[in-house]
Amino acid sequence: MFDIGLGEMVVIAFVAVLVFGPDKLPELMRQAGAMLRQLRHFATNARDEIRDELGPAYADLELRDLDPREIVRRQLADAMADEPEPEQRPGQLPLAAGETPPYDLDAT
Repeated sequence: MFDIGLGEMVVIAFVAVLVFGPDKLPELMRQAGAMLRQLRHFATNARDEIRDELGPAYADLELRDLDPREIVRRQLADAMADEPEPEQRPGQLPLAAGETPPYDLDAT
């Protein structure tokens, strides 16, 4: 999620100990954990409220589905899946691998 490795975590912990001191650090970590749990609770409640307001057709709605990039990606994937294969004319064969298409000098 944040792409933080072990080395970065050690540096962050060391700086936190230097800035806040070893006495205040456990209390700050408890407060950060409580805030994270509260944010997760708010997000869950918001998702459930949106699902309830939209009705049973959107029972499987996730908040990441409302991301504009995800909406566009899904619409493009659906459009590509619905696109029919190009039709071949009678008597026309597809080109073999490495074969060059015919070129008519009079037509160009």
